[in-house]
Amino acid sequence: MTATVAVTLLALAAPTSSAAAVRVDESAGTAAAADRVLRVYNNNIENLVVNNSDGTCTRVSGPDQLTSMLVDDNGQKGTSGVAAPDLLIVQQVRGTGQAEAYANQLGTKFGYPAGTYRAIVAWTDPEPWGSTHKCSDQSLGDLKKKQTNAIIWNSRTLDLASGDISKYWSAGWLKPGTAYNSGAGCTLYKPPNNDDGATNAHKWKRTSAIAARFTIKSTGTSVFAATMHLPEQNRQNACAGDGTTGISNTGIHIGADATSLMNNSTIRIVGIDANRTGIAANTLGGSGMTGYGSKATSGSSKIDYIFIRGDVQPSSIDHTVAGTRSNHMALYGFINY
Repeated sequence: MTATVAVTLLALAAPTSSAAAVRVDESAGTAAAADRVLRVYNNNIENLVVNNSDGTCTRVSGPDQLTSMLVDDNGQKGTSGVAAPDLLIVQQVRGTGQAEAYANQLGTKFGYPAGTYRAIVAWTDPEPWGSTHKCSDQSLGDLKKKQTNAIIWNSRTLDLASGDISKYWSAGWLKPGTAYNSGAGCTLYKPPNNDDGATNAHKWKRTSAIAARFTIKSTGTSVFAATMHLPEQNRQNACAGDGTTGISNTGIHIGADATSLMNNSTIRIVGIDANRTGIAANTLGGSGMTGYGSKATSGSSKIDYIFIRGDVQPSSIDHTVAGTRSNHMALYGFINY
């Protein structure tokens, strides 16, 4: 399969007249201008299949997972104050089909027509890899075999031009059996340096990162968002590419196209499952971003991060949503603009 960045453009329900279209657009813009808060979440949704400690797995519906993640301004779930998010930065979806269904389920929660939420994914339909994925029920393990990363956005509040989507970029890794030597053994995680053997030949695609630059409709403010998922090997040996350990020795790097979009954006957001603990809040400070949330996101470890440049509202729950229906706790930031 050739590399591709896929944009899911879900058709909006057509209004009955041009006047009706104008009224809808004006209403959406007025609401956004009055609110002036950009609501952003990051979560590895694990293909909506949770691995349990006893080796079983549980399939989770999109609506249940979303209900477990979305919060109001006080960090509470399930209240009337839970507002429609503007950006969901997610890792580990099966491809365009699952991203599209998830986006529509999000819209349904807030009474929006199909196509209100749209998605970009790094790979439209990545090849499967692995075997059981630690699920005793093989049918559930099979649901985790296709993995890519996505950004979902609210078209009521945000615009996205086709030229403002980056090319995908690859993560780095230390191929098993290679000496680390302070990063000298690191390489880009893609062919010909991907996993050996047919079972994991396409595993590298789960770490393909993408980014986009949006525009807030009501103000014209530019917003950069990126989604990343680094390999498990990054926990022991930080690698970001050929002979490099990445920004501040974390394994994080941002592709050239994405960097250009980021440098031309006012608000900046990076959501990442880094598979690494101890990444400091100031790691992306050189790009004006600060990390939010310090609680564990996977078991007792914090391996998921959200970095933001913008006026982020304080959080009573440390920007980390306990009880998220995933093996990863969601992170969020509400940004005043």
